[in-house]
Amino acid sequence: MTIFYDYGWNRLNRIQNHFRKKVDEVYPASDSVVGSLHMAHTERRDAPELPDFSLLKRLARDQLIFLLEQLPGKKDLFIDADLMSPLDRIANVTILKQHEVDKLYKVELKPIVSNSDQLCFLIRPRIQTVKWISDLVNSDKVAGRFRRYKIIFTPQKFYACETVLEEQGVYGDVTIDEWNFYILPLDDDILSLELPEFFRDNFLEGDQRWVTTAGSALHLLQTVYGSFSKVYGIGRCAKMVYESWRELMEEGEQRTRQPEFAKVFLIDRDVDYVTPLCSQVVYEGLVDDIFRIKCGSVEFGPDVTSSDKSIKVMLNSQDKVFNEIRNEHFSNVFGFLSQKAKNLQTAYDKRRGMDIQQMKAFVADELKGLKQEHRLLSLHIGASESMMKKKTKQDFQELLKTEHSLLEGFEIRECITYIEEHINRQVSMIESLRLLCLLSITENGLLSKDYRSLKAQYLQSYGIEHLLTFANLRQLGILEEQQAGETLTVMESRVGKLVNDKTVGKLTDAFSSLAKKSNFRALSKRLALVPKSGEEYDLRIPRDMAYIFSGAYIPLSCKLIEQVLERDGWTGLEEVTRMLNGQDFAVTGGSGSEARNRTDAQRIVLVMFLGGCTYSEISALRFLGKERGCRFIVVTTAITNSARLLEALLDNHA
Repeated sequence: MTIFYDYGWNRLNRIQNHFRKKVDEVYPASDSVVGSLHMAHTERRDAPELPDFSLLKRLARDQLIFLLEQLPGKKDLFIDADLMSPLDRIANVTILKQHEVDKLYKVELKPIVSNSDQLCFLIRPRIQTVKWISDLVNSDKVAGRFRRYKIIFTPQKFYACETVLEEQGVYGDVTIDEWNFYILPLDDDILSLELPEFFRDNFLEGDQRWVTTAGSALHLLQTVYGSFSKVYGIGRCAKMVYESWRELMEEGEQRTRQPEFAKVFLIDRDVDYVTPLCSQVVYEGLVDDIFRIKCGSVEFGPDVTSSDKSIKVMLNSQDKVFNEIRNEHFSNVFGFLSQKAKNLQTAYDKRRGMDIQQMKAFVADELKGLKQEHRLLSLHIGASESMMKKKTKQDFQELLKTEHSLLEGFEIRECITYIEEHINRQVSMIESLRLLCLLSITENGLLSKDYRSLKAQYLQSYGIEHLLTFANLRQLGILEEQQAGETLTVMESRVGKLVNDKTVGKLTDAFSSLAKKSNFRALSKRLALVPKSGEEYDLRIPRDMAYIFSGAYIPLSCKLIEQVLERDGWTGLEEVTRMLNGQDFAVTGGSGSEARNRTDAQRIVLVMFLGGCTYSEISALRFLGKERGCRFIVVTTAITNSARLLEALLDNHA
């Protein structure tokens, strides 16, 4: 096993020797974390078992097969580009071939080369795609060619798409179906609707078409896994999703089976924009930021694999190495990989001195598992090395220092200078925009002179075409200029604290409507989101969810979930919900028979993020669950991060 020793253990030593100083510079609180064997948190023995979500995959696969078989005989299948990865998790090429799919094509909105007499289109309900299909059908008509056409919309069809087919004169030439593929299990505790467009459509465009999809996803979970006893939520979209789901419950047959999880929390992404705008420093979040995790898998290039080939890797709990480091602060990862390499080498060395029978048993029982672990360890060593090189090159230390200063509200002028330098050096268009947004939200808007100056510098560096991007960000309240009337927020805050009279409540509501405000400072103080300055934070033994941001900030979204679950509602959080523009609710389930004892179901909480969720938030909820002896299941419209969030708001967004 000399190969492993050279590639794994020696390589890790080289990484540690080369980057230990950099790790200590970037994460000064970690001191001697590299080489430490203490992981951030361990599973409580009484943690409840999670439901088996593989059933959702089987249901989706069976329905798709049924729809394909309704077009008997050989057929070519055209698939929307953003459906290819989810489809591969549900029904791979082999399964599709078994059901007479001859050739597969990616929808590219250009003339096709298929010679098949049967064409099937698996698409999202987008008008542009439907127009393309209509053009194909009309082209065949002109050429005198007869084919059968089937369109399968997923997760549902929209009236607008059917209208386009009618307007183009092909409605009677195609067969239309729906593939109700609402949820894709990405891991044991992560479910995704795989709808990245949800954020822009709902929060920017005001298009609420996906609300019913989210409601249908909850209804599916309730149908398969039993009724929920409590539903909590905050946000306008969350309220609409709940209403949509409630209507489906009233229409459908009520299930009386024992629930597998009892509590649900719905939260809008616009309740907390700060968290996705912060740099991720847990391992899984960093992998997503740098390599882009797509549908639960990532492609590692030659810089990671140390070969001329790229490798696609599934990142989930089945990967034993990844499962142990995914939620760790990056500064802890090197120590773990180091010890893992030593343990693996020791396991390999056991073969020395074995007799024939022992060697045979070793090969049969252990060798395959060791080789798999060796392969995974080598990949994560390579990924860690690549990430550290890139973050060192980007001067990550200064970037994190600036972010932490913004979160704490210190040295704001120095932060603005750093952002100006970042923009003028054209380091990164998205990174510059991210820092501008973080500055605006934490400061409740920028002073007029700062806003105009920074905006002008950004447009000069990255192009005047981003004027609309600034309009989009302003509309969402992510990047805006302070208005004269906003000085009233100080008085509003004091009145809201001192008086609970209904009349005064109306007055403060009127003040709130003057402008869209983040109220980050007040929320941070009220919920203790930012630890007191000067406090040391040991990242090896984290004391709270702030470890996911190097001890600098507890994500607002996760803190809200923690507080509401502790209080069993929003009582005592009225001031917080007012600063978040209200729209909070807590509802007891229809059955009204919540178990009083701490059953497993009562200790499993389903959290739905509407508009996207980051891997950092998932890590924070896992930490909270382990601290409290409960488990969180995260359902999200899509996995997001700062880049995806802002890319969705760019003026040239397709």
